[in-house]
Amino acid sequence: MGGPLKLFGGSCNPTLTEDIAESLGVPLGQAQLTRFADSEVSFQITENVRGADVFVVQPTAPPVNEHLVEVLVMIDAFKRASADRITAVLPYYGYARQDRKDRPRVPITAKLVADLLSTAGTNRVVAMDLHVGQIQGFFDIPVDHLFAAPVMLDHVSSLNIEPLVIVSPDAGGVERARAYAKRLKVALAVMDKRRGDNHEIETIHVIGDVSGKTALIVDDMVDSAGTLVRAVDALHEAGAKRVLAACTHAVLSPPAIERINASPIEKVIVSNTVPLRQDAQECDKILVLSVASLLGQAIKSVHEETSVSSLFV
Repeated sequence: MGGPLKLFGGSCNPTLTEDIAESLGVPLGQAQLTRFADSEVSFQITENVRGADVFVVQPTAPPVNEHLVEVLVMIDAFKRASADRITAVLPYYGYARQDRKDRPRVPITAKLVADLLSTAGTNRVVAMDLHVGQIQGFFDIPVDHLFAAPVMLDHVSSLNIEPLVIVSPDAGGVERARAYAKRLKVALAVMDKRRGDNHEIETIHVIGDVSGKTALIVDDMVDSAGTLVRAVDALHEAGAKRVLAACTHAVLSPPAIERINASPIEKVIVSNTVPLRQDAQECDKILVLSVASLLGQAIKSVHEETSVSSLFV
């Protein structure tokens, strides 16, 4: 791009935005983000962005609606200020779990959010560990889908765990888990979940050999941790001697921390795509790894029009 790289961030995860700026060696863009008395978003860019290559960092983490509207308002402002290109950097893409009509008369919110971002003026999206990769197809603009796996794998490799087995918590996560197992050159197991009429998990079966091994559950996110702790119990019943988890997005809605603390799970490894709640910061079972450098490399590659494929798993 001919214009200069300009990096701005919303209010959701300012620490991550600052870390990305530091990894890039660029200053944060100047803007004023406030609220009106009725909580509406007020945003003003306080520097010239005409012809600039603008990157807006904003995970749509809880409160999801507030942060989603905030990034839409920011993108609209950059469009009207004549930025040459606007890239929405969404380390965590909210509303992704409703990605298809699995019941009658339900919305497809992952597509709705994609439409909102495009309508606001987004020219490109950088996302990390989408709930399902097919969400990229909901956009008519380029999407760079990054993975936290390189950061997670480096840490897991440093632990020198033997014997290790990678576990997918459901059939939908097999591709992600298989990538971990392939890189670590270890076995793969899959959890088969059966749900009742109220969509609550009734039974979990382990497909694969985990007996006497350390099991690493790999998932894109941990929210209320209900499924996670049920999976831990099932793995122990199947003979696993230790259980850890690697979940990119640490949403950790209550009572997640209470469940994790009460569970025999040894460690939950997460990234800093989502800012940790206070109770999660105080939990010694939660380990946070930074993906700021990874996102910074992607932003630099997008700006310089070079390949980002080396960042994919």
